[in-house]
Amino acid sequence: MPDMSASVSLAVTHLVPLAKEVDQNKVTPGVLGFIVFAVMALAVWGLMKSMSKHMRKVDFKEAPEPGEQQAEKADSTARQG
Repeated sequence: MPDMSASVSLAVTHLVPLAKEVDQNKVTPGVLGFIVFAVMALAVWGLMKSMSKHMRKVDFKEAPEPGEQQAEKADSTARQG
């Protein structure tokens, strides 16, 4: 590792023993993980609220297809005549 600066190699030397002391069974996401999860949850909540507002504005009445209209007219004229 000749291209590493002295401060980086010093930091790595101090962090390696700390990493060995951490118990692998007790590692948790910590505060940063909670903050990220909370921000994502708030974003999803806001998106769902916005989607709900937009979906209330949508009119779901479908226009009948042109083929169906012609078939209905033919049936009604056949019944009348």
